Amino acid sequence: MTTAVRFQRVSRHFGTVRAVDDVTLDIAEGEFFAMLGPSGSGKTTCLRLIAGFEQPTSGHIEIFGETAEGVPPYRRNVNTVFQDYALFPHMNVLDNVGYGLMVRGVSKAQRDKRSLEALALVELAGFEARRPGQLSGGQRQRVALARALVNEPKVLLLDEPLGALDLKLREQMQVELKTLQRNLGITFVFVTHDQGEALSMADRVAIFNEGKIVQVGVPEDIYERPRRRFVADFVGSSNVLTPDFSARTGGPHKWASLRPEKIDIWREETLPDATVRHCEAKVISVHYQGAVTRIATQAGGQLLSATIPSGSAKVSPGDIVTLAWPAGALHVMEDEA
Repeated sequence: MTTAVRFQRVSRHFGTVRAVDDVTLDIAEGEFFAMLGPSGSGKTTCLRLIAGFEQPTSGHIEIFGETAEGVPPYRRNVNTVFQDYALFPHMNVLDNVGYGLMVRGVSKAQRDKRSLEALALVELAGFEARRPGQLSGGQRQRVALARALVNEPKVLLLDEPLGALDLKLREQMQVELKTLQRNLGITFVFVTHDQGEALSMADRVAIFNEGKIVQVGVPEDIYERPRRRFVADFVGSSNVLTPDFSARTGGPHKWASLRPEKIDIWREETLPDATVRHCEAKVISVHYQGAVTRIATQAGGQLLSATIPSGSAKVSPGDIVTLAWPAGALHVMEDEA
């Protein structure tokens, strides 16, 4: 498989700050690749290194086999969609989309033709005469996407492009972006701090923390089999069990991850079989969340959260309950945080 983007021991320092610290990474052609992490973790700096807005302090970057260091952004076959869209308010939609083609000297007739095709791709046919101020947030996001696609990049970089949208529209755009990427076959590199976005759209996810990649894998592996405590705690929601607690409930004396949805609340005095781990816990709080209810408990100094279908168990703060989970639900992690 062709490698679209390659990082070989890449670092980017700003004074004493190591924004990117010895990152090695391959992104395949046609892959939807997400970079996920908290603010300041290095993911956006990596995106800017691919775009050419930053240059590495050390290491080597390739884009489709060609050295990227020292190559200016306009000579790279990549385009970026920013969170703030950066549309020109005085231009109509058609001219906004075709701006990059105009800078490159493409004729008016040709750039209008290609711009209309790009607008059709993002389902904005008929909007070409409008100004950005006449569009909704979702429509402006589509215009920014069309403007990036019209240049026919081999790699499309998306810097938290859905961050300014409300929840319902953001979920809709997640589906549309993934469908568009699959249909076009372009390599998408998507930066986000939203775990739901990364897990729902990406073919693979890289988890960043303090300038380093701490885990790369398909979404299921990242969620179900986190290698480190940071990944378990950051991606979704997890109970990070201490080695002592894990051992007390029949697991190994290792740090372990136990997802809240794997835990049941039992009222019966006996559990079904020996493959089920269990402990007694005191209910601290109950949070109704629609389809599910989240219950926070404490068991011998270990905080445990359970997510159960709403109405399946009636509990209140102060109740003593039995928490139970399949032995296979416990995932042992590396000792590193």
